[in-house]
Amino acid sequence: MFLSELHLRQFKNHGDRHFALAEHLNAFVGPNGAGKTNMLDAVHYLCLCKSRFGLSDRELVQQGGAFFRLDGRFSVAGETVAVTAKVAPPRRKEFLCREVAYERLSDHIGLLPVVMIAPDDIELALGGSEVRRTFLDISLSQTDPGYLTALIQYNRLLDQRNALLKQDPPPPQLRALLEAFDAQLVPKGTLVHERRARYVEGFLPRFAACYAAISGEREVPGLLYSSQLNGEDFSDILRARSEKDRLLRRTTGGPHRDDLTMQLDGREVKRFASQGQLKSFVLAMRLAQYEHLHEAIGKPPLLLLDDIFDKLDADRVRQLLQLLRRRRYGQIFLTDTHADRVERLLEGLDGEKKVFGMG
Repeated sequence: MFLSELHLRQFKNHGDRHFALAEHLNAFVGPNGAGKTNMLDAVHYLCLCKSRFGLSDRELVQQGGAFFRLDGRFSVAGETVAVTAKVAPPRRKEFLCREVAYERLSDHIGLLPVVMIAPDDIELALGGSEVRRTFLDISLSQTDPGYLTALIQYNRLLDQRNALLKQDPPPPQLRALLEAFDAQLVPKGTLVHERRARYVEGFLPRFAACYAAISGEREVPGLLYSSQLNGEDFSDILRARSEKDRLLRRTTGGPHRDDLTMQLDGREVKRFASQGQLKSFVLAMRLAQYEHLHEAIGKPPLLLLDDIFDKLDADRVRQLLQLLRRRRYGQIFLTDTHADRVERLLEGLDGEKKVFGMG
């Protein structure tokens, strides 16, 4: 699978740009602020219907504009697949595949698998639990439609349950209403928990191998899936926390509070790892995410590398390039500020390559 053409209109700082892309590797080179990262975000948007950086659709529209449009021509299993995003906030965005609009955006997820590695990935280790849940959700949503459906339904029910708990004064039938919500939440939340636990179990060996390749097998990495549902029935959790939920006016138990505990040699990464170890850890997580997607879907995802050669030391850059040469990676997009460095990086990589000057 690869992206052969990309056309952006009024997307972030790009007014109207068209790119004919190489099948194997595309590098966008230029100074900071030239829009290199925005190019990668446009690719991410066409694949997953949203920005990689959590920006709202309104924030993606070029300043002074009223809409943006993205068009991509992908080659999938030898077939040309045209994908278009038409976005004019506050109206509902429209996604088209083969010129047919989706009724549900979730139906698009998984068709065009993608992994993006960016400097803010350090938040996987240092940020709050929501960042790590998002990592799990994006990984699973691209390979498991049932998971994505259950997650969407769970989050919608959770929002409704929390809105009910926030009502002031509480409705007289609050207890009965909560029980009705809980009856719907339990099967959705249980499925989300089970699929996450299964994913982490299968992910760990891939992750450990990627970390060893990047770090030189200096430490043993670990990932522990932390969840209130580990060994507990979700309905029992909701029942036991019902009074606390009413007092705090929010749902305090469930998979929306899950987390991943990250370790090196049994010690918590957030507290004890060096900067180099942190970078190796999160880079290995992204590469293992890529490999899981590749194996689960049967086609190599797009790999987006944003400014990582400027953020990693020389040893990790060398290890990463060796991985890219050895393993079966598909189309790669990367950004950098130095044209000469990009030329050196590309020397040892096979396949069709293009370098685009930005600025």
